[in-house]
Amino acid sequence: MAVGNINDLPENILLELFTHVPARQLLLHCRPVCSLWRDLIDLVTLWKRKCLREGFITEDWDQPVADWKIFYFLRSLRRNLLHNPCAEEGFEFWSLDVNGGDEWKVEDLSKDQRKEFPNDQVKKYFVTSYYTCLKSQVVDLKAEGYWEELMDTTRPDIEVKDWFAARPDCGSKYQLCVQLLSSAHAPLGTFQPDPATIQQKSDARWREVSHTFSNYPPGVRYIWFQHGGVDTHYWAGWYGPRVTNSSVTIGPPLP
Repeated sequence: MAVGNINDLPENILLELFTHVPARQLLLHCRPVCSLWRDLIDLVTLWKRKCLREGFITEDWDQPVADWKIFYFLRSLRRNLLHNPCAEEGFEFWSLDVNGGDEWKVEDLSKDQRKEFPNDQVKKYFVTSYYTCLKSQVVDLKAEGYWEELMDTTRPDIEVKDWFAARPDCGSKYQLCVQLLSSAHAPLGTFQPDPATIQQKSDARWREVSHTFSNYPPGVRYIWFQHGGVDTHYWAGWYGPRVTNSSVTIGPPLP
């Protein structure tokens, strides 16, 4: 039998159709059409189905979710918000705040180093010199898709990670500072661990440092990430700490 009006379709068929519509289109263009569509699009069932369809959850997912719509958007937006974290594009996207000694340099991971590094996709790193070298990036959350209401109401976890290593033949000092900033660039949260000093003749293994910002104040609009260091023997060349695979991610991780 022919259907003259799409709203004459059973609700479960309409729901299935909506799972194939991009989420922003659903909210901006479909939800205002009529009260039926609004009520269906507001159903928990729809957003849970979309999460399953996109691979954001598994069939046996049993963790509690406070708001499936917000959960869907956070999962769909989740990615590393730092650009060029592994030096594949030289110093593109980075601000060289302090460029002492023989200045920042990009080097390739050796075959042995690539075997040791936990991510086999990482092939390069940034390396510092005999006077302090610091570089930074500012993440504009609105430009990355995180609208103000989402950040202020939900305040999703913000996770930062960095990897650093010394050379086996020279001591070095590594430092990191990450700040959550307001629209006026006032700090609303700071992670700044004590500098890590690595002695000469160390094992030169790669070390990870991480931190999760939770329950921070509303108003976060930017994230400032700065890292670097210096060699502690003041040798000419590039004997300071090496850094790579830095990341800033927001919201729940993928299963």
